[in-house]
Amino acid sequence: MNKKVTLAAIIAVTLAGPLTGCVIAVGDKGWDVQSSSDWEKTQDQNRRKLEQMEVGMALSEVRTLMGTADFNELYVRDDKQIQVLYYRTHRTRSDSKTTKDECTPIVLTDGQVTGWGESAFQRAVQL
Repeated sequence: MNKKVTLAAIIAVTLAGPLTGCVIAVGDKGWDVQSSSDWEKTQDQNRRKLEQMEVGMALSEVRTLMGTADFNELYVRDDKQIQVLYYRTHRTRSDSKTTKDECTPIVLTDGQVTGWGESAFQRAVQL
């Protein structure tokens, strides 16, 4: 009988006392929203990696160095394949979304780096 009374007392105290626990909150934009330190870290890493970029690097070398691009575009002009990879390097809006204007473009012609940055992109578009 003593065990039953003790068990009943524990249950009563547990139910009567304040409830404690762990809560995991998910933002209204879902799990894919990065904290400010995440995107700041990504931007800093991408800027450092761009310093190692060299004209003539192959697409596979760019992907090894930079990782997956935020945006990837490809078109053919005058029998040349032009690919533009975009990597986030700076913030323009505080909206938790990466846009092309927050990225540095890397331009590849026929699979090799021909330039990076806005001026390289503008020249590739004008060719």
